[in-house]
Amino acid sequence: MDPLTIGRRIRQLRGERGLTLESLAAAIDRAPSQLSVIENGKRELKLSEVNRLAEALGVEVDALLSSEPPSKRAGLEIALERAQRGPLFGSLGLPPLPLRKSLSDEAIETILALHNELERLHTERAATPEEARRANTELRYEQRARNNYYADLEKAARELLTAIGHRGGPLSQRATGELAAHLGFSLHYVHDLPASTRSVTDRENGRIYLPIKQSGTDPRTALLQALAAHVLGRPEPQDYGELLRQRVETNYLAGALMVPETSALEFLESAKKARELSVEDLRDAFAVSYETAAHRFTNLATEHLGIPVHFLKVHSSGAISKAYENDDVLFPTDALGSVEGQQVCRYWSARQVFDRDDRLSPYHQYTDKPVGSYWCTSKIESAANGDFSVSVGTKFAYSKWFRGRDTPVRLASTCPDPACCRTPDAELATRWKDNAWPSARLNSSLLAAMPTGTFTGVDRVAVYEFLEAHAPHDEQSAHAPQDEQELAG
Repeated sequence: MDPLTIGRRIRQLRGERGLTLESLAAAIDRAPSQLSVIENGKRELKLSEVNRLAEALGVEVDALLSSEPPSKRAGLEIALERAQRGPLFGSLGLPPLPLRKSLSDEAIETILALHNELERLHTERAATPEEARRANTELRYEQRARNNYYADLEKAARELLTAIGHRGGPLSQRATGELAAHLGFSLHYVHDLPASTRSVTDRENGRIYLPIKQSGTDPRTALLQALAAHVLGRPEPQDYGELLRQRVETNYLAGALMVPETSALEFLESAKKARELSVEDLRDAFAVSYETAAHRFTNLATEHLGIPVHFLKVHSSGAISKAYENDDVLFPTDALGSVEGQQVCRYWSARQVFDRDDRLSPYHQYTDKPVGSYWCTSKIESAANGDFSVSVGTKFAYSKWFRGRDTPVRLASTCPDPACCRTPDAELATRWKDNAWPSARLNSSLLAAMPTGTFTGVDRVAVYEFLEAHAPHDEQSAHAPQDEQELAG
C-alpha cells in the first residue's frame, strides 16, 4: 500500500462527501491529528484501519487501495511530495514547498521537470564508483523490505548442515572440511593464489585453492564463501547490481552455516527472555568475528524477535563502509540516496567509540536524533586497511531487551543540520580561516578503475595460469577448457 496515494484518495473522498477531518476521524475512532498524518501519507495504514475508512467513506476496500491517483492534481501533488522526501531534494538545502491550492498545476509540473533534470544530470555524470553506490542503495532497500532475512538461504544452510550430521551449535573447522568433502571438493592451501582472488574453485578436478596465510580472518570464512558460491551456482555477474547481490547471498549463506538459525534462535530467544541480548555473547557462543555476529543478528532480530535494528560499519575517518536499517534511523546520504562513503555524525556511537581507551569492552550509548531516540552498541575491529567500528542499534523502546541498556551515556545529534558537527566553532573559524592550509590525503580508490577483461576485476590470465600449474596432470586427467563461469572468489 502506497501511503501517499491512499492518503490523497482518502482526502478527496472525504471532501466529496462533505466530511470534516474531525467527523471522519471520529467515525474511525482516531484523533483528527492521526487522520491528518494518514492523509498526508506519513504513516502506513493497518488493515483494520483500511476497512473502517472504506466503510466510513462508503467505498469498497479495493477502490480505496487503488494504485492510481484519484485525479491529475492528486497525481502531481503525490509526485512533488515524493520528490521533496527524496535524497536529491534534501541535498539541496531548500525548505519544503507547501502544497497549497494556490500552487497551480503548471507550477508543480515545472518544479517536477526541474527535479527530474537534476536527477538525470546526477545519474549521467556518475562514474563507475557511483554506479556501484547506486546498486548498493537499491540492494539496501531490498534488504530492508525483507528485514534482511532470506528464507531460501536459511533452508539451504539447514539442508547442508543436516547432510553432514551437524547437531547444532558452532560449526567447527573439521565440520567445514566435511562440508567441502560432501560437496565433492578437496582443499589445497597454496602460497601463490592470484592476488585478485580470495579463493579459486576448480570444478573439473574437484579442488578449492585457498591462501596459506589468512591473517586477521576466520580460516573458515573464505572456504565457506567458496562453497556457498558453488551451491548457489550463479553465473558471472554482468553489472554491479548482480555483483553486489551475489556477494550478499554468498556471505549470507556462509554466515547461516557458521551461525545456524535453529541454534542461534534458541540462544537469542533465551537471551531476550532474560533481557540480556548481546552481540558479544552471540559472537562468543558461535566462535565468529564480531562483524559476523552483528550481521547474523540483523538477519534474525526482526524476523524472529520482532526487533527492528540498524547496522553500521564505519572507518575511523568517519566514512560509512556498510550499512543496513529497518528501524527508520536516518543515515547520511548523497543526492542519489547512497550511504557508502558518507560521514557519520560525530555524536553517534559509531564515532564516539573511537575516543574510548577501553577497546576490549563493548560501548553503549543513547542518541537523541531528529527521528527519535536510539540505543546502540559499538565495537572496534582492526583490518589491514585500518580500524572500523561495528555497530548495532535500535529504537529506544526496544533497548529494554539488551544488555547495556543501563548506560548513562546520552548524546544528541541534529545531523544533517550542518550546525550539529560539521560547522567549525565561530571563534576558531575566525582565528584559522586565513592561516590554515591542510594537505589532503587523496584516496587512491577515487582514481582506480576496474581491471580490463572481466567485470569482477579478477585477473583471468593469472587465474587460468594458476589452475593449469596446480591441476593434477596424469593420464586420467581431462584437459578440456574450463568454463569461465566456474571461477569463484
